[in-house]
Amino acid sequence: MLSCEFHSYRTQLVRVRPVCLSRPDKTSQKNTMNSLIRSTARCIRSGAAVSFLRPADGLVRAASARFLCAAADLQKDLGEMVKKDKVVVFIKGTPAQPMCGFSNAVVQILRMHGVDQYASYNVLEDQELREGVKVFSNWPTIPQVYFNGEFVGGCDILLQMHQNGDLVDELKKLGIRSALLDAEKESK
Repeated sequence: MLSCEFHSYRTQLVRVRPVCLSRPDKTSQKNTMNSLIRSTARCIRSGAAVSFLRPADGLVRAASARFLCAAADLQKDLGEMVKKDKVVVFIKGTPAQPMCGFSNAVVQILRMHGVDQYASYNVLEDQELREGVKVFSNWPTIPQVYFNGEFVGGCDILLQMHQNGDLVDELKKLGIRSALLDAEKESK
């Protein structure tokens, strides 16, 4: 796959389809050109590109490459997904069965604070989601944590917030009382 920069999101070009016309007749050439014009219009509307090649042998070759149109839709969907719940996590696996140590750590930290109601998305089930969320947040790793639609960070950031007490404050801003506050009262 080829990649390029598009509106500050790394997007991938897919389905490169070369078409070779070997000395076509006029009708065939006209039909092909009309098809290429329609294809070009669709590609331009979706932000992709079409290139026409005419090498030294005189044959017309067209390579149309269209962006994965779903990429723009995925970015929009991700924006809606992270705003849908107060706490949203993208992890490898599920909260009941995390499939990596970092995802497990995020789940355990949230559990320790009594955060049981949150949206969780398993990126192992969908490669487009896995790559799309990295582009969306401009953060290269999974897990990813969002509070009220705002990107918080990954496991390392959440762990640091837990250790220095910032997580209790952030949860309070969300209207979530940390279970650690109750545990602290009981121990006194």
